[in-house]
Amino acid sequence: MKTMLPILVMLILFAGCSSRPTDKPVVVIETAEGDISVELYPKQAPKSVAAFLSYIDKGYYKDISFYRVLNNDNQPSNAPKAELIQGGCWGSKNRPKVPGIPHESTQQTGLKHVTGTVSFARLEPGTATTEFFICMDTQPGLDHGGPNNPDGQGYAAFGKVIQGMDVARKIFKQSESDQYFDPPVPIYRIKRD
Repeated sequence: MKTMLPILVMLILFAGCSSRPTDKPVVVIETAEGDISVELYPKQAPKSVAAFLSYIDKGYYKDISFYRVLNNDNQPSNAPKAELIQGGCWGSKNRPKVPGIPHESTQQTGLKHVTGTVSFARLEPGTATTEFFICMDTQPGLDHGGPNNPDGQGYAAFGKVIQGMDVARKIFKQSESDQYFDPPVPIYRIKRD
């Protein structure tokens, strides 16, 4: 028994060590250009993260794409600008019908649209579904009170790229026409890491 004690102590110590916090799940977006790892923030944005993870678990994010890009050159000169890539199930043959996600504004969550932020696209508050975007740089206009959304509620940030921002930037530079990638950039799947 005495010889087993050091081994048990070591196992307990190693079991307590983790390279990342367990309260911040990580997902991987596998694209034709490489992988993008995203850390999610369920404590700040519980409804958004729960919805995103449920879509992953149900297989909705298989064989989809990054299909839209906003950059300084493809937006009206008199409108607030944003730089982002948008992806999701829009345009896919098996687009799921899901209820709108209750809106969690940046005022509520404390999360801001900085470089690498992942957020849900929407029309009215509470209409976000499977479509998401990645910010290419800091975008305060997408936060609560910002000018990029007429209702002033901003968008629901729920995660951040922790690896693969170079891949997101490569996608951002792909050929586009009228804010849509030509062709769309394949997302093979999004999976839990």
